[in-house]
Amino acid sequence: MNDIVSIIVPCYNQAQYLDEALQSVIDQTYQNWECIIVNDGSPDNTEEVAQKWAEKDPRFQYFCKENGGVSSARNLGISFAIGEFILPIDADDRIGSNYINLAIKVFERDRALKLVYCKAEYFGEKSGPWNLQPFSIQDLARLNMIFCSAIYRKKDWELAGGYDINMTYGIEDWEFWIAILKDGGKVFCLETVEFYYRIKEVSRQKRLDGEKTKIMNEYMSIKHVDFFVKQLGSFNELNAVIDFNKKCSENLKSEKFVIDAFCATFFGFSIFGLYKIKK
Repeated sequence: MNDIVSIIVPCYNQAQYLDEALQSVIDQTYQNWECIIVNDGSPDNTEEVAQKWAEKDPRFQYFCKENGGVSSARNLGISFAIGEFILPIDADDRIGSNYINLAIKVFERDRALKLVYCKAEYFGEKSGPWNLQPFSIQDLARLNMIFCSAIYRKKDWELAGGYDINMTYGIEDWEFWIAILKDGGKVFCLETVEFYYRIKEVSRQKRLDGEKTKIMNEYMSIKHVDFFVKQLGSFNELNAVIDFNKKCSENLKSEKFVIDAFCATFFGFSIFGLYKIKK
């Protein structure tokens, strides 16, 4: 096993928090890591902060690109990663010192694992435990219970085609988890708190209004229609959510019709209103 863990830190207008995020990286008890900082065209002093860390420790690398969003920034960083495992961290969050060490031990015990994450807490404008719903693949079709900083293999990122750059308004992590898990694979949650999620007065997700949320949900619903139909069950169940035309019920035995009808019923609504915005 190539036990290098590649930590990917995209940064856009988060230079004021970047030191804290990178300090949590260098504090890891697990030492076989590299950290790739990607400046996503940030107008602040991200480059100055990142270069300071690159000079301090050669395991830090710095890249700069034109602004393209968090998905494109993560994809760029991962494309340069040499590790078998990937850990994305947003520049305003931080991780516990034992996170990588504990996660790699779990991966070594079970080769069927695709993703490892942990318990989480808030800090910043709000503090306390982040009580996320336990993972199940069926519930993943309804809401996202895994934050962006989970650990997975680079080969699964490649198979999924990377983070979808069309998820320009947010919830790109939810779409990515669906992409890598919908065809199978185990998920494990560590019992300790190893992820700290910063709550800010103003953030990207707080600016994600209803219209943008609807656009992202509808795009994802169409892209992964096979997954949602499989996990949410029959259209009788889906009708309660999307008010599907009951007159079509006799035709729902045909799987092809189910998928075709599902794609044809998007008239400005989203079937995934239960998704809980994180920030």
